[in-house]
Amino acid sequence: MALHISESEVRAVLTMPMAIEAVETISRKQSNGEVAVHPRRRFELPGGGFFHYMVAADFSAGFVAMKQYTYVNGKIRFMVPLYEMRTGDLVALIEADYMGQLRTGAASGVATKYLSRQNSRVAAIIGTGGQARTQLEAISAVRELKLAKIYGRDPAKREKYAKEMAERLGFHVQAAASSGEAIRDADILCTATTASNPVASGTDLAPGVHMNAIGANHAHKRELDDDAVKSADVIVVDSIEQSRQEAGDLIIAFGKDEICWTGVKKLSDVVAGKASGRTSDAEVTLFKSNGIASWDLAVAMKMYALAKEKGLGRELPFWADVVQAPLPNY
Repeated sequence: MALHISESEVRAVLTMPMAIEAVETISRKQSNGEVAVHPRRRFELPGGGFFHYMVAADFSAGFVAMKQYTYVNGKIRFMVPLYEMRTGDLVALIEADYMGQLRTGAASGVATKYLSRQNSRVAAIIGTGGQARTQLEAISAVRELKLAKIYGRDPAKREKYAKEMAERLGFHVQAAASSGEAIRDADILCTATTASNPVASGTDLAPGVHMNAIGANHAHKRELDDDAVKSADVIVVDSIEQSRQEAGDLIIAFGKDEICWTGVKKLSDVVAGKASGRTSDAEVTLFKSNGIASWDLAVAMKMYALAKEKGLGRELPFWADVVQAPLPNY
């Protein structure tokens, strides 16, 4: 029997610390060759919508997951089917909007843990949506923040974000009047927008800043301008293959200079200690996040374990009437 796990059940039990631990663990496994990841693929639907899918396998844990989602008429629907390798059974169907926000935030939390200065106290968040909320939550889980500065185009939304996140996280969160005002003097910058053109300029970056750029995942879209990317002494991505296809921040800034790609490192290798991250407080570091299926697999395995432990979900009798029989001898 497969478990259908609802969005509300995910929100009720899956926490950011759980997601960070899951993403960090699977990143280490990925570097060690225990995890296989297929990059995101997408195709356009009639009328201008999109269908996206991506898949990963954790051979040591014995699970495979695919994230699949549609974007049609401004509406997004996420689903993660989880399969057990040993039996080949579909063990869970997980509604995955919030779970996706958590895993993206968690990945930035992991990157921030390994790439930002340990004494980082001030964060800047560009964006005020759900992803922007889990970005700040994740950063505050790995660094002792004293202040976060928020900028979004809508003044009412940024004020609401500041109030809600201050109450949730317990430190000062203030709305900024501009992107530059938010970014200046920040130790950590996160861009979490739907923008096609830069929302953060290199001229506003403080020395030694760490950047998480998570919003743009199309080759023609970017959140960071050329100066911001070129200021980075260390550039880390989740997947070099996927980044070369859809990390517009890097594709546009690098242009046709293939040498730029040779210095890009993978987060999984930094986590596993196979690649260096920050080596001094003076360095500027950048994590360009596209979102990879191993993160979805990691949080899906955790959510499935929690559902079984807490008696959550509804059983779906897929293939209940199938009788096992020997394969014919062709």
